[in-house]
Amino acid sequence: MTRTGRAWTTRTARDRSETAVRGRLLDAAEEVFARLGYGSATVAGIAAGAGLSRAGFYVYFASKEEVFAVLAARTRDDFLAAQDVPGVDTADVRAVARASTAAFVTAYAAHLPLLRLVEQQAQHDAELAAVWEEIQERPVRRAARWIRRLRDAGTIRPVAEPLAVARAVGGMSVQFARLVAADPAAHEGAVRDVTAMYLHLLGVEPTP
Repeated sequence: MTRTGRAWTTRTARDRSETAVRGRLLDAAEEVFARLGYGSATVAGIAAGAGLSRAGFYVYFASKEEVFAVLAARTRDDFLAAQDVPGVDTADVRAVARASTAAFVTAYAAHLPLLRLVEQQAQHDAELAAVWEEIQERPVRRAARWIRRLRDAGTIRPVAEPLAVARAVGGMSVQFARLVAADPAAHEGAVRDVTAMYLHLLGVEPTP
């Protein structure tokens, strides 16, 4: 069946790229994937969740696979953003450690169901495998660069090599984020405990 002449097919890629409707579709897709899993999620279900028809979905995405790939990339970007700490004095090691830990735990807990699906799908999709690798590695390597700069400046005395410390903190953050996903009330305690261990690994005394 030809779709020639339909108004929604004439929109440009730029028109489709960043709109409120596109964001609504992505949010609906994340909810559907998290609730039903990858195999059971459908275009119709995602469209309905966003208050659109199937035709409305196809204005923005070509397939279920495409919207999932975009979701995975958005989650990756959330984790990279979690390494930024706007409004925090970058010279204050304790403040940076706490702020970055809180952001990471919050992002991981919020996206946990989708992250599990990304990890599964990455096993047989090269594009998703690359995204999953970035989700795991880029925050760790970015933290390692920060730790190395502080160590070289004599500001901190980490108990191990910067990359090893960053991996240890990342692993702890993931485990505590899973607890927070199951019990959101545990968030403050999780951030406090991971930050305390982070500072210990950096060789920094916690705030009195």
